[in-house]
Amino acid sequence: MNYGIVVKVLGSLLIFKGLMLMPAILVSFLYREAQVSAFLYTVILTLLIGIPCTRMKHSSRKIKAKEALVIVAGGWLVISFFGALPFYFSGSIPHLMDAFFETVSGLTTTGATILDDIESLPRGILFWRSFTHWLGGMGILVLTLAILPAIGVGGFQIFKAESPGPISDKLVPKMHHTATILYTAYLGMTVLQTVLLMFGGLDLYEALVHTFGTVGTGGFSIYNDSIGAYDSAYVQWVVTIFMIAAGINFSLYYEMYRQRVGNIIENAELKLYLLLLSSAMLMLFIYMQIQQGGIWTENLRHIAFQVASIMTTTGYTTVDYELWTPFSQSMLFLLMFIGGCAGSTGGGIKVIRILILFKLVKRQILKVLHPRAMVPIQIQGRMLQADTIASVTSFFFLYILILVGGIMLLSLEGLDLISAISSAAATLGNIGPGFGFIGPTQTYSEFSYLSKGILSLFMLMGRLELFTVFILLTPSFWSESK
Repeated sequence: MNYGIVVKVLGSLLIFKGLMLMPAILVSFLYREAQVSAFLYTVILTLLIGIPCTRMKHSSRKIKAKEALVIVAGGWLVISFFGALPFYFSGSIPHLMDAFFETVSGLTTTGATILDDIESLPRGILFWRSFTHWLGGMGILVLTLAILPAIGVGGFQIFKAESPGPISDKLVPKMHHTATILYTAYLGMTVLQTVLLMFGGLDLYEALVHTFGTVGTGGFSIYNDSIGAYDSAYVQWVVTIFMIAAGINFSLYYEMYRQRVGNIIENAELKLYLLLLSSAMLMLFIYMQIQQGGIWTENLRHIAFQVASIMTTTGYTTVDYELWTPFSQSMLFLLMFIGGCAGSTGGGIKVIRILILFKLVKRQILKVLHPRAMVPIQIQGRMLQADTIASVTSFFFLYILILVGGIMLLSLEGLDLISAISSAAATLGNIGPGFGFIGPTQTYSEFSYLSKGILSLFMLMGRLELFTVFILLTPSFWSESK
């Protein structure tokens, strides 16, 4: 294990994190808030620790798979801890565990909160809270690779370890350029939504924080009623469209830029993603119109918003969907597990894995009917390797295993079954709100600190795709590196 390069990259990441506090400092300064000092203390602390780490000597600049895993897991823990300090130093969140939970939720784009009265917090703190979504959405280390190419030697290993989905490919030969392309699309989407929201009557501050929560599929708002605070069909439709757009693999936007429309149209994951979204919206709309009636345009808007919010794991709300019928709630609950596309900012199991699992079931049925038949698993005409298929099935089994374990642990706190299942699924899938004890009008404030610690780990495991964390817990990983 090349510990020198690990410490060096983590030091660079700390310095970068300190610089990322500057926009929040500017907001606090413009609104003349006393919390400026809390941000400045955090910046100073990150620089005092980060700068010496970047001086660490190392045997090689090449980052291998093991170093990448340690960097990714360690980086997310380090950034989560130091990102929590402005909340703690300012007194906005007095307990460090609560501040850590809120920051992990922000960076992993989960959107779970322990704050019961969001509107009472200073604007600078709320800006940083939402900005963590934007930083974590595409990946903290991918952003670092885009901005600091000096640490990008061997950076593809970091990209693979942090990127969501079973397959991670470079768009162009150099990893630095791939990261830059992804963040160019990300930044472009951010600017476009911000402008459109300002056309809807939001000021720059409101437009930015809600854009961060949308394109990062995080869901932190500055209002207790979330997007429902804006009784505006225009604003809600804009957010709906951009939530759906953020759930698409960002590499497809590069294909759009290169005018490779055929590659986009033929993308099997995108087809299934849009099919699932539109089917869920249509079924819920027809069902609710028959059962409840009402103004069809309003029903369609709220259904489209909630379906997009849940499936993309954003977590914004416009209505209390727990007041909907059991069938409607069941539909939303199932969408929680699917998530967005691989390579998007969405969480969950990912559509590409669902697609591969469907194909595995289909192959097994065909094998029963025709035992001698050779039935390869293909995606867009490309045959999947056995190790990719094995990783998908292993991921699904591990996901269910962790989910069941989490439900059992949370049940010890006295939660009812629906709340325990929902809490575990909402954090592991990086969704945020769920059902029961953590419904759209509830928060995680009543959980014990032990449960908050467990749920924080769930959020990190969900964001890092499980294996990154579990490999580090394997004794052989460390024994072989000695």
